[in-house]
Formats: sequence, C-alpha cells, structure tokens
Amino acid sequence: MDLPAQALAKVQRLAERGSSELHYLHKMIESGAFGLEPPQNLIGLVADIRRWGEIGMVPALNARRTPTKAAIIDDEGSMTFKELDDAANAVANGLLAMGVRGGDGVAILARNHRWFVIANYGCARVGARTIMLNTEFSGPQIRDVSEREGAKLIIHDDEYSEAVKLAEPPLGKLRALGTNPDATEPSGSTDETLAELIARSSSAPPPKVTKRSSVIILTSGTTGTPKGATRNAPPSLAPIGGVLSSVPFRAGEVTSLPSPMFHALGYLHATIALTLGSTLVLRRKFKPVTVLEDIAKHHVTAIVVVPVMLSRMLDALEKMDTKPDLSSLRIVFVSGSQLGAELATRAMKDLGPVIYNLYGSTEVALATIAKPEDLQKNPATVGSVVRGTKIKILDDNGNEVPQGDVGRIFVGNSFPFEGYTGGGNKQIIDGLLSSGDVGYFDHNGLLFVSGRDDEMIVSGGENVFPAEVEDLISGHPDVVEATALGVEDPDWGLGCGHSSS
Repeated sequence: MDLPAQALAKVQRLAERGSSELHYLHKMIESGAFGLEPPQNLIGLVADIRRWGEIGMVPALNARRTPTKAAIIDDEGSMTFKELDDAANAVANGLLAMGVRGGDGVAILARNHRWFVIANYGCARVGARTIMLNTEFSGPQIRDVSEREGAKLIIHDDEYSEAVKLAEPPLGKLRALGTNPDATEPSGSTDETLAELIARSSSAPPPKVTKRSSVIILTSGTTGTPKGATRNAPPSLAPIGGVLSSVPFRAGEVTSLPSPMFHALGYLHATIALTLGSTLVLRRKFKPVTVLEDIAKHHVTAIVVVPVMLSRMLDALEKMDTKPDLSSLRIVFVSGSQLGAELATRAMKDLGPVIYNLYGSTEVALATIAKPEDLQKNPATVGSVVRGTKIKILDDNGNEVPQGDVGRIFVGNSFPFEGYTGGGNKQIIDGLLSSGDVGYFDHNGLLFVSGRDDEMIVSGGENVFPAEVEDLISGHPDVVEATALGVEDPDWGLGCGHSSS
C-alpha cells in the first residue's frame, strides 16, 4: 500500500471511529446516562475524571445527581449513592495512609456485596492496579497469582481468612465482609475490616491519582495458574455505549447481578448499572429462588447471568407453586459461556422476548450481541456485530472465507487487549485479535460459533464441531445435558465424536 493509500485508510478508520463514538454518545443520552445537567454537575464530572479517571469517578457521578437513591441492595440492606461515594473516599484515604500508591497492585477476593464495590472504587481512587481473584481459588493459587501480579495488599472476605494465609503481601491484608455468614465460629482473623478502616479515615475526596487505575481480570478457570489480562479505561465510550447500542438499559432502574463481579461480565455490568444511576441488587451467593423473588420485590428491570444460572432459575420457576410477578423484567443479559439454542428457546418461552446474549471474552471484550429478534430467527446465533467492532472469519492462512463457511473468528475494537500480565498474547492478524473460536456468518449477518479452534473433531475427513453436536442433542426433551468428545476410531480416524447425556 503506497503512502496516500495508507493515509486514506487511516482517515477512513478515524472517520469510522468518530461515527461510532457519536453513536455511543447518542445511545448514552437516549438511555439517560447523560442529559441536561446543572453546570455544577458537569464541572464536577470533568474534575472527577481528571482526579481519579473514568473508573474512580463513577460513585461521585450519581452521588451528585441522586444522593439519597439506593445504589446497592444486598444482604445487609440498602446503601445510597452518597454513602457509597463517602465510603470509597474513606477507603482510598485509608489505603493511602497504609502506603498504597498509584500503580500498586491490590487484590480483591470477595463475593457479590457492597464491600466488593466499595473496595473496587477505593482502589480506583488511589490509582491502583486492581486484581480480581476468583472466589474458588485455593490457597496456593491465591499466593501464586498475588505474587505474580505484584499485589502489595489483599482485600478478602472473612471466609477466605484461612485460604489467604499462604500469601504475604508487603502491606498486609484487609477484610471486606468482616464476618462469614456460613460459619458457626469466628474465623479468628485479626485483619482490619473495611468498615473499621472507613471509621478511622476521612471521607473527604482523596487527592489526584499519580497514575490512572487499571483492572486485571483473570482469564482461566479454577485449575492451574490463571492468566491476568489488564484492562485500562479506554479513551472511548465503547464499553458502555457498545452494550447500550444493542440492549435497552435505562437510567434509574434496577439491575440484579448474580454473575460474579470478579469476572469481566459482572464487572462490566456493575459499572454500567452504577454509571446509569440504577440500583444494583447483589446477593453473596446465587440462589435461584431468591433471585426470582428479588425481581418481584424490587421491580428488577434487568438481570445479568451466565447460562447455567439462567437454566437453574427456569428450573426453580417451574417448581414454584406460586409464581413471582416478573412483569417488570425487560432484559435478561446472558454471557460467559455458550447459551445454546435449547436454553435460549426455553428462556424466551418462559420469560418472553427479553433475552440478550453477548459473545465476547476477557481478551476480545465485546464482539456480538444477539437480541430477542435475532434469537427468534435462529436461537443458536450469538447475534450481530456490536457497533464499532470489526469481525472477520479467516482461514488458517489468514484469508477471509466466503459467507457461510466456517473459519477462525478474529475481533477488533477501540479498546484492544493489551496482552497477558505474565507475557504473551493471542494471535493478531491485521489488527484483529483471535477469539480462539471458529464460526461463520449467515446471510442475515448473524454470527454462529461452532466451537473452539482447538476442539474440532475430524471424522472420516469431515470437520465436526462439538458445540453443534451438543446443541442438537440438548434440544431433545429427554436429554438434560450433552457433551461431545473426540476418540480414536480404526475406520473414521482420530476424533470420531461420541456424545453422552
């Protein structure tokens, strides 16, 4: 490509990005996130972003607009936006007094409750690298990940007091939730609680950060040593605007969040809800009946779950003698693993046309979102491309495949993955990042994921994708769950698919 052509391509990319940003802004205004504001609110918003960055400013945004509105409802009761803002300030001031500085790592090991949220925003207001630890980690995993990520402090729920003993961060430990509701005896931990830290710290706004905060989300499950993926707040409205471009979240409503906040899905939606000034309903542990009762009790308009949670909620709903009033529910946002055609069909039958399915990952972030009308066309789809995102289906040589052909899925957007904290990255071709999946686009522009690119079964020279086999078998009314595995066969070769249910 000659220089004029390169310059033209760059101008085109900038124009496309500018168009997307205007679209995101329009959607955020439409949702009520932004609107006509008193001048002092706008001045305060700009000052807060300069002082603490895009993450740290969130609690102050609605503490200024609606200070007495409930920001969080959890097992302890409710907490207003003003109370959340003051608590985040106090935690930040307390962390500064303990020696935490901009760029320092602070690990959070906590379930879904107010103390997770308070800890997250307190860390953001000192410019920390906040490391989200999986609540299913073993003691050695907590130690290894904390050391690898350079955590100078660990904030943990009381129930993990024994598990964190192997870790010895330089600045010590704090307890988020100070008691373990499941234990009959106290843990015996002497680590100070966040409540105690808040009580002895000033709730005045902390000083300007010396470094913008970032969030490290761990990408693997509960075995081995998980990889850390750093996400800085991008200079873009894409993380929230991209979701709002496909999903009708509205400001000032109520969001139930059973999905763990230490995962990308839960963290994103906690941020969206609090940015919109919506009330966040959190429960320490996922109980399907409690979630359903919360929808009726708090007039929940949106719920964010992974597929297995949705399945268990539908099972519980089916068994309830007295069905709760779910008429307030407008959005059931699902992600985290493959939804599947059978579950999507069942959910729309039982809950109505309110299912939204996001396809993405910690690395590629947002890729596609399937809206109810997409799932009604074909419940197996993961939807159409999110505005501002580019997706290409490539063969093994990096060439685009024809529509309808299966290939490797590559994704690009305005907040790219910055690599794993321990080094390494996924394959990148022409600025697009490998999702690790294979799939295809249909004639409607809807994406279908056939499976992982390393799980393909070759049977008699034909490619067989486990996810498609599993989805087909799961659709049978007598099958509860199906798994397709490849095994050696003398006639069909390595990878003849067998299914079990």
